[in-house]
Amino acid sequence: MAEGLGDRLTQLEQAVRRAADLIARLKAERATLEKRVAEQARELDDLRARAGVSAEERAELVRLRQERRDVLAQVDTILKELDKLEAP
Repeated sequence: MAEGLGDRLTQLEQAVRRAADLIARLKAERATLEKRVAEQARELDDLRARAGVSAEERAELVRLRQERRDVLAQVDTILKELDKLEAP
């Protein structure tokens, strides 16, 4: 009976060691994953910031294109008025 108890204790000790090793590996994996999540979060923040700038740039481009159309229309109107003044 004592021999069976000794075997059982040895098995239990081995199981505890395996569990401790597994816990250590899981902690290391968790640390690695937390680091990756932090990197991804920084990357996402950068992309969001760039998207905001990009949206501002698009709005500015739309505004400049409209301004160009307005200026072209004014120049066209001026040229037509000049043509009328030069006509006999």
